[in-house]
Amino acid sequence: MYENQNAFRSEGWRLQSRNYILYKFFNSLFLGLSVGTIFVIYAPLDPSVYSLGGILLALAMLGIAQLYPRIMTLPWFFRISLLVELTVLGMVLWFLISPYTWLTALLVYAGYQLTFSFGSYLVRAETMALEDDELLRKVDSAKQLGYLAGMAGSWLLYKLLEWQAITDKQAKVYDLHWGLLGVELLILFFLLRSFKKSAER
Repeated sequence: MYENQNAFRSEGWRLQSRNYILYKFFNSLFLGLSVGTIFVIYAPLDPSVYSLGGILLALAMLGIAQLYPRIMTLPWFFRISLLVELTVLGMVLWFLISPYTWLTALLVYAGYQLTFSFGSYLVRAETMALEDDELLRKVDSAKQLGYLAGMAGSWLLYKLLEWQAITDKQAKVYDLHWGLLGVELLILFFLLRSFKKSAER
């Protein structure tokens, strides 16, 4: 048996709740903005890729679950969150440099599968790290507000582009990625400010 197996260990780190709430807001804003883009980006991929990707995703999540006794700590929560966000940043930058190729579609798909593989861990770690019911309420409310704002923002952007006579769906998604780049930089800014190593251990 593992000692303190139900305890989330801070290991001398602290979570800055205000910055974390803003991080989760912009994280969900990104999701709301980007949710419709993948159908356009993934167009070059063969359906068999999704089957293989699903198998690899399940295996990755199984492997990560075995590491819970080691990575259920605040430092690891930060490191994995940072890895996920840097992966997303890399995908956005790659897409802006080389949009709508088979390789880009494959890399974006692989990147999202990598981030999804940590999904269960991040949800569980967040719940254990926050602990306080009121803080959980604020974080979940920020997530929903961010997602709604993102969905509304993407709809407005698409309509604005149509008013400018830009009707091609690939052009719309490409233009949206400049906004996603800005949001992702805000996400990284608030993520880095959300975790702080305490002066005293």
